[in-house]
Amino acid sequence: METTSSTRLEGLSEKIFLDRYALKDEVNKEVSVGDTVLVLIKDDPKFPQKEVGEVLMIEGNLIKVGLRNGDVVETTYEKIMKPLETTPDMMWDRLAKAIAAVEKPEKQEEWTKKFRYVLDDWKLVPAGRIAAGAGANDELTLFNCYVIPSPKDSRGGIMETLTQMTEIMSRGGGVGINLSSLRPRRAVVRGVNGSSSGAVSWGGLFSYTTGLIEQGGSRRGALMLMLNDWHPDLMEFITVKQKMDLITNANLSVAVSNDFMKAVKEDLDWELVFPDTSDPEYDELWDGNLQKWKELGKPVKVYKKIKAKEIWHTIIESAWKSAEPGVVFLEYYNDMSNSWYFNPIVGTNPCAEQGLPAWGVCNLSSINLAKFVKDGEVDWDALEETIKISVRFLDNVIDATPYHFEENRENQMKERRIGLGTMGLAEMLIKLKIRYGSQESLEFLDKLYGFIAKKAYLASTEIAAEKGSFKMFDKEKFLQSKFVSQFDDEVKEAIAKNGMRNVTVLTQAPTGSTGTMVGTSTGIEPFFAFEYFRQSRLGVDKQYVPIAAEWLEQHPNEELPDYFVGAMDLSAEDHIRVQATVQKWVDSSISKTANAPHDFTIEDTKKLYEYAFELGCKGVTIYRDGSRDAQVLSTADKKEDKKKEQEIVEEKDKKVEKEYRRRPKILKGATYKMNTPLGKAYITINDVDGKPFEIIVNVGKAGSDVFAMSEALGRVSTLFLRFGELPDGNKARLLIKHLKGIGGSGAVGFGPNRVESIADAVAKAIEMHIDGEDTNNSIAASEEDILNRHNEHEGIDTTYISHEDDVLNITDDFGVPEGLDLCPACGSASLTNEEGCKHCISCGYSRCT
Repeated sequence: METTSSTRLEGLSEKIFLDRYALKDEVNKEVSVGDTVLVLIKDDPKFPQKEVGEVLMIEGNLIKVGLRNGDVVETTYEKIMKPLETTPDMMWDRLAKAIAAVEKPEKQEEWTKKFRYVLDDWKLVPAGRIAAGAGANDELTLFNCYVIPSPKDSRGGIMETLTQMTEIMSRGGGVGINLSSLRPRRAVVRGVNGSSSGAVSWGGLFSYTTGLIEQGGSRRGALMLMLNDWHPDLMEFITVKQKMDLITNANLSVAVSNDFMKAVKEDLDWELVFPDTSDPEYDELWDGNLQKWKELGKPVKVYKKIKAKEIWHTIIESAWKSAEPGVVFLEYYNDMSNSWYFNPIVGTNPCAEQGLPAWGVCNLSSINLAKFVKDGEVDWDALEETIKISVRFLDNVIDATPYHFEENRENQMKERRIGLGTMGLAEMLIKLKIRYGSQESLEFLDKLYGFIAKKAYLASTEIAAEKGSFKMFDKEKFLQSKFVSQFDDEVKEAIAKNGMRNVTVLTQAPTGSTGTMVGTSTGIEPFFAFEYFRQSRLGVDKQYVPIAAEWLEQHPNEELPDYFVGAMDLSAEDHIRVQATVQKWVDSSISKTANAPHDFTIEDTKKLYEYAFELGCKGVTIYRDGSRDAQVLSTADKKEDKKKEQEIVEEKDKKVEKEYRRRPKILKGATYKMNTPLGKAYITINDVDGKPFEIIVNVGKAGSDVFAMSEALGRVSTLFLRFGELPDGNKARLLIKHLKGIGGSGAVGFGPNRVESIADAVAKAIEMHIDGEDTNNSIAASEEDILNRHNEHEGIDTTYISHEDDVLNITDDFGVPEGLDLCPACGSASLTNEEGCKHCISCGYSRCT
């Protein structure tokens, strides 16, 4: 069992490694000329920016550092950090020794070598908390995330939960909280002779506190808030992020039951209920578990009856607009859980790949599948050896980590829950020349992840034979688990004979930062794109992911083969089918995003969510590229207020009324699809009297900065076109003159098809529109179709509807990645939504949102 020599990392990989995982000299007392250091070059409290460099000169407190990009900066000791580990080998040595230290003395050397072997060359990539904390100090947790109990329904209980959350986040852990234990809005609080502000309001407190930790801590806080489908505040919870003023620092998910999905399918009423808070034992017994409360014979109050389909549609519509809330099929999750007989799953971690009981933890590492392809075939023997050693590595982490809450220790010792996952799946498939999402890939994935699951469970039984099973192991009940029942007799007989060391063994985590550091595809996701734009002091350069760059170098002047498939090249159904295939062999859950195209409708989203449930997924998240101009939810009162305000404007200024041309109910026009440096732009130009009258610009995902700025550009352009007239009567030409040629950080295309920015794209679209170039290929909806849609969706102002077949593509496909947003750290258009997180492919910024 040999290890190979590691080479020094470069570029973004090096920066991520040194900044997040390498051991540091926190006091900087031994800084010398020639040392590699991290320099704080942007001292922003929320989004600081660091760069890697080498110390060139030291004069007193003044330090001159040569950055990797060639710049030289002057700084001080307070703004530099000296890594004590400058290569991965040094980290691997630390981790192997620290995790083997919990073995018996006579076995420590043996397991140090074995752990060092799987860590070498990134075959096993430990999760961030293990990489940063193991062997470093006794304060850093080695668990990435926690689920803490639902708050007790009292001020003291809520403050206790807040304290627990803060303590965990301050040590680098993410937190999941199910709010269903909190009484609904306006429910009576007898102790203070008042009423409750509701579960969603208290969720705002947890969100706000997470934001404070994000600003002050060394690691940004990550929070998941969940609400069960029976809670009276459910509709408020589903739509709370549309206001963007209460919960801004948390992911949201609705915990959905099998009965709710049945009610949706059969169009039944659904009761929103909560325990009768006047019950004398309410304060003592209520913990958020409604089933247990009912089994005790306790009273439940029905607050409201509503069609299940109405709730479901609201969830779907919100997800369609902004990807939240996500859905976790929590009852199905518990049906499949190995801890079904003693410890229910109550929530998930912030990225939703790990469903956990109260006081449960994420104990994660990932096998880099890209390392196990040899001569175009899977090296099954090497993969099996790595799986076996990796299971023991994670089991040892349970004994190596410090515990800051005794409840966490007690829960882990009775469960010994671990989560071995994978990264590099997309790269493995490319090396095997299998197209991600194809039927061939689904058959291969069933074989691959079935193999991983079987070997991981057999490894856990071997450790149980040596060290004993988890405390709550019950052979008969464990073998009744619906997940375990899938295995062949070899696994079942090993469990019956030896026991089981770990209640769960497998999890598919996002691996955003670690995957980027290693230079492979993250989690089980496809590559987001094979080319992207990266900013540097020399401007904007086109970059390729390593495996694509290598292929193009070997095949000059050729296009990438079809098995090089990006996230946006796949249908949303392809994403879900991959997720479901892998989920079959994962006893916890999966972080996976179903990327959908711009024209994916609400009805498409509904079908996708129901498809995920039918296929056995434990949850589902969708990110739709861009958004149609659609109705924003509003109350009747708001509509009335808007009408009154308009009447006041009309009465107040008749001059403006004469200058401003009102929008007719029906407009005809065309939609142009254009590539821009920030992704595909969908530019709709509608006419009045044969002249451009209205411009709608959609770029990026709803809720992103790019989407907001493109929408603003369209509105301002429309305002310009609707006010007044020019002597020559051609305002559109003047608008073209002012927008055309505006340059941004990059450009796409060549010659007449070159697009400098979104503004330049709008100018070119208007120019083609009024010059009549190829517009016969752009088909507007009929008046009858428009009126029908308008009547079905009262209040929708935009009546032009376009479909993919109706859209005029006026540029060549330059492979511009879709769905990118502006990164708050580096400012480049490189922020992707992957696996429930935001991740910058340019600078490595990462955040669960």
